[in-house]
Amino acid sequence: MPDSRHATSAVSTPTLVRRLAGALALAVAALLPAAAAAQEYPSRPIRMLVGYSPGGGVDALARTLSARLSDALGQNVVVENRPGATSTIAANVLSASQPDGYTVFLADSALLIAARAMQNLTFDPMKSFAPVAGIATAPLAIAVAASSPLRSLEDMARASKSEQLNYATSGIGTVHHLAVEHLMSRADIRMTHLPYRGASQLLPDLISGQVPVAVLSAAAAMGQVQAGKIRVLGLTSPDKLEGAADWRAIADWLPGFDASPRLFLLAPSGTPQQVVARLETEIDKALNDAALAQNLSKQGFITAYRPATQLRAAMEEELERWTALIQKSGIVLK
Repeated sequence: MPDSRHATSAVSTPTLVRRLAGALALAVAALLPAAAAAQEYPSRPIRMLVGYSPGGGVDALARTLSARLSDALGQNVVVENRPGATSTIAANVLSASQPDGYTVFLADSALLIAARAMQNLTFDPMKSFAPVAGIATAPLAIAVAASSPLRSLEDMARASKSEQLNYATSGIGTVHHLAVEHLMSRADIRMTHLPYRGASQLLPDLISGQVPVAVLSAAAAMGQVQAGKIRVLGLTSPDKLEGAADWRAIADWLPGFDASPRLFLLAPSGTPQQVVARLETEIDKALNDAALAQNLSKQGFITAYRPATQLRAAMEEELERWTALIQKSGIVLK
């Protein structure tokens, strides 16, 4: 006589197969909308956040790149300026955005510095964001007045040991500031920092000689050099900049020296890999265009494409480097 307990609890093989097939179908169905969305991306305009006001260097690059991406993607890529707090306002907007690829952020090294020098931030640069692609570097120039007796980096180093030597930058905790901290650490130089509120304010004092040394973006320095008002002692990038091939790289004096701001595109963490890959591919194509690269060079940038995986590694390395300098210098941003 059959066991009635087994008869009521056992599930037949055909029934089990049907249940498993149904569960699998539900799982596949749940994935289909995300996959379809990634394949159709983009189906509406994309906003590109910029952490600075219109008219600056990062904004100019964003508008150049967004125009090219708009053509390639078939959807408008609209630049949205969210200036303030060392670009962390824009970063907060990104971290709160949907991870669907319709909000991206053209960030720069200042974001990584702020992430280590500011307190109570609501994001983590390596956890809150998905790296998309490296875009460019923006070399900085160590400059003096055209009338200055300092004619080389070596002259500057010697002068710093025999006299009080000041240097000006566009603010505390900027890449400009940390670039000189890095230089002083490497070359055993002692100079006093004079923070200004931007290049437009420090340039008159540099040209007049009231400030012995200043750090400017290469783009800001070019016109002043051509006008015969200032002289560049060193470039913070090991790569040459078009239009300034005779500027000496600090790396020629201090091997391996590199303290240039880097610009890169970020998306919210969790953005589908297919979407990141599409953006990554189109950025690669854009930066490989000679006309675009030349246009960026005129704006003071050197194209430096990195795919997402390489960008993540570069951000981690840069964070480690800036953190060490911030801790050594005792820099705290508010």
